[in-house]
Amino acid sequence: MEIYNNDDQQAEAIKNWIKENGKAVLFGATIGLVGMFGWRYYNEYRQSQMEQASVDYEVVVKQLASDKEKAFPAVAEYVAQHAGNSYGDLAALQLAAAAVKAGKLDLAVEQLQQVADKGHDAVKPVAAIRLARVLGEQGKFADAQKRLDGVTQKAYKASVAEVRGDLFIQQGD
Repeated sequence: MEIYNNDDQQAEAIKNWIKENGKAVLFGATIGLVGMFGWRYYNEYRQSQMEQASVDYEVVVKQLASDKEKAFPAVAEYVAQHAGNSYGDLAALQLAAAAVKAGKLDLAVEQLQQVADKGHDAVKPVAAIRLARVLGEQGKFADAQKRLDGVTQKAYKASVAEVRGDLFIQQGD
């Protein structure tokens, strides 16, 4: 620790320290502020994106409920835009259910395959079981059995066994 005889010496020492370290301190403070505001902006952006996806999902589901088959292209577009997103997975499941009711099994298979293969882990088994049912309706029993074999979670064991039994009955077995 240096001892200064008067205030002028102390002021001179501070000026020298600022000359030596001022740019680094200013640069560090700038980086810190930019990082903090950037992080806040990113979080706000993600939040607004999730809110917009939620609103869009609600609109699409209502449209699907009211317009039935006329809404299929709009819902399919929403699913494509939100692939890998929870709302996209849920919309695909809704579209597949409506497609089955309308007798468009190929569309249902397409949507269910997408969710069963690339969806969120929470809905993959549900999609795989539903896909096995639809494939059974199409007479693709081997593919349906393969889909059921892929569902290994204990929580779905009874559902898998039920669908597997339904497939055997459809085959006359």
